[in-house]
Formats: sequence, C-alpha cells, structure tokens
Amino acid sequence: MSAMEKFTEVISDVAVWVDDNKYLAAIKRTFTIYMPFVIVGSFSTLFKVLLSSPTTGLAQFGMFSWLETLTPAFDAMNFATLNIMSLAIPVILGAVLGQTNKISPITSSVVALGAYISVVPQSVEVVVEGVSQLAAGLPVTATNASGLFVGMILTILIVELFSKLSSIDALRIKMPPSVPAGITESFNVLIPIAITLILTSVLGQLFAQATGSYLNEYIYAIIQAPLEAIVQTPAGIIILVVLAQMFWLVGIHGGLIVSPVRNPLLIAALADNINTLNAGGVPSNPVTLGFWNVFMVVGGAGLTFSLVIALLLFSKNEDSKAIAKISLVPGIFGISEPIVFGLPLVLNPTFAIPFVFSSGIGTAIGLFANSLGFITPNTVDVPFGLPIGLGAFLGYGWSGVIVQLIIVAVGVLCYIPFVLAENRIKPKLED
Repeated sequence: MSAMEKFTEVISDVAVWVDDNKYLAAIKRTFTIYMPFVIVGSFSTLFKVLLSSPTTGLAQFGMFSWLETLTPAFDAMNFATLNIMSLAIPVILGAVLGQTNKISPITSSVVALGAYISVVPQSVEVVVEGVSQLAAGLPVTATNASGLFVGMILTILIVELFSKLSSIDALRIKMPPSVPAGITESFNVLIPIAITLILTSVLGQLFAQATGSYLNEYIYAIIQAPLEAIVQTPAGIIILVVLAQMFWLVGIHGGLIVSPVRNPLLIAALADNINTLNAGGVPSNPVTLGFWNVFMVVGGAGLTFSLVIALLLFSKNEDSKAIAKISLVPGIFGISEPIVFGLPLVLNPTFAIPFVFSSGIGTAIGLFANSLGFITPNTVDVPFGLPIGLGAFLGYGWSGVIVQLIIVAVGVLCYIPFVLAENRIKPKLED
C-alpha cells in the first residue's frame, strides 16, 4: 500500500468515526442551531457602538442624543443571546440527543437544563448599603460561555442516564387507561427525572464541598480555559486548520469534522471579546469563528479562490481553466466544492501541498496583522457565505479587507508554481 493510500485510509477511518459518533454529531447540530443567536448577539454590540454610544455612535450628536436610551435594550439583546449560552446549549443538545435516543426531546432538554443548574452556584453575592449578602440567582460565569464544556459533557451523561432509566418498566408509574395520554406520559418519567436530578444535585454539592469550587468552575479551569488558550496560539490554530485540510484532501468536509472542537472554543472567544468590550476593556482573542471565515478559509477551504485565479491566469489546460471559470463566483462567496471536486483537488498530488497548508499561511498572516495592531480582535461575528470584502469589512473594517486581499494574493503566489507544474505534467499523463 502506497503512502497516499495509507494516509487516505487513516483519515477516512477518523472521519467515519467522527461522523458516526452520535455525541459529536449532536454537538455539531447544536451549534448549527445556535449560530444565528451568536450572530444576533454580536450585532447588538455593533448597534451599541454605531447608534447608542455617546462617544462612538450617532448618540454623540445632539439631534440623535435620544439614541443613548437604547443602550439598555442592546445590552439586554446581548445578554439574551451570548450571556445565556451555557443554559441554551444544554437545552438544545438535550433535545437533539433525546430525539436521537427516541425519547421526548422536550423532557430530555429540561432534564439537561435542570441537571446543569443543579451543579453550578445558585446564589450571587450582592452588596446592599455596604453590606454583602447572598441572593438567589445564577452568576454570569454559570450562564455565559464559561460553562459550555461542563454543560455539554453533563448533558451527554444525563440524557444517556435519563434514557436508560426511562426504558426501565419498573420505574414507570402505571396509570388507569382512562387517564389522558399526556398525564400518563408525565407520570412515566417522574421517577427517572427524580433519580437523575437527585443524583446531580447531591453529587454537585459533594463535589463543591470536597474541592472548594463548583463543577463548572473546575471544568473551566482544567479543560476549557487551556483549550481556549491553545487555539489562540499560532501553532494551535494552524495545526487545527491543517488537520481540517487533510480531511478535505481525501474528499471529506474538514470544517464539519473539526467543528465539534472548533465551534465551542471560537464562539466562546467571540463572546469573551464582546463582554470585554462592553465592560470597557480591550478584546484579546484574535481567533474567533469570524477570523476563521474571513482569513483562514477566504474564498473557500485551502484558499481555493486563489487557486481559481492562478488557474485563470497561468493554466494552459483548457479543462482546468473551464473548471476555474465555473468556480469563480462560488469562490467569491467562500464555496470551494466546485473546484475541490471539479478539478479535482481530492487526492491530487500536484496541488496537495498548497491545498493542505495555504489556509495555515492565511492564518499566520491574519495573526501577524493582529500582532501589529493593524486589525483588532472582532466583536461582530462574520457568518459563512458573505462575499470576499464584505465579510472582512463587517468584522474588521477596511483594515480587514486589506488583510484579506493580501491573503488572497499570497495564496495565488503559493499556487502558481503548482499550476505551472500541472502545465508540464498533465500533457504527459494524457499521452
């Protein structure tokens, strides 16, 4: 077996495992469902900056000063989307897993939410007339993105436990046939719900007493925070995007494969940037999902729009140029499938090197621009599918557009030698 065949077999096995894993599939679907709320939440910050801020928005001008009264509304919009993320994700993930396990999605989602709340602090410290006291409520660290990982892990465990308990006939409270079906169903899950929540509540409190910290605080400190720090480093995020491109090389959507790990971390980074900005600080997380879409996969995964331009300018092969023409417009919107499967780039030894590593080069350029202060960490999310230029401007202003165009140009330069190589190789293969 050749090295390429061995590589393809290994990558394909990993992709099949990820795709068949119901938990990773459920996490991917969960964040796909929640993505619109992240975008809306980030826009609340944009509205605040452009409209209601008395220093940067229209509210600084006399006739528009009344816009400042909208600040609490935009803050509420932000809180209702980004600062309740650790509550929303267990609800959605619980419903998705419940549907997968063929139990009531609504019941499983509420059980997941209840289980999460039972292991986090249920009181906050307030100061009234100089006296500190505890009041019922959830601290923001239990509701914002800080609790994402413990929320996801706990939801998976709890829904599986609840599903098993619900399937045990002895735990069902039998009701007469005359009782309405809805009431019967409620009593059927009464004992499983009680066992599940008693278990999480007791274990959660025992954990807090034994360690001095609640479960969400502990998991954030030992798992989530280190992973968030890793993806903010050049090495960490470049390794992740190169791994995604390796999947693309064998015809598997790399972005979808890495999304269960990538999305929670990069969405949490965006939420932290927004919260820091709203608190009057300076955002410090350059790598967000918007950064990925704008700089790391500009024009498509593997900077394929750059390849399209290189083919149109330098290819002597009519078939390749025809595919490039077809792929031009989709590439502007970040859609790489026409060139990936049309050229094809899948298992293509001629273009394998730039296809796998060019997104890493784009990442390095974006991070370098951030380190120079030419662009700053974004606080407005940039959804996938916006055309080149528009997405960069939305997330990073004109500086982002310039950096994005530089990445496209560098990508063209990276692909040119391989296009020229194809010019020499392809006629020999056809002979």
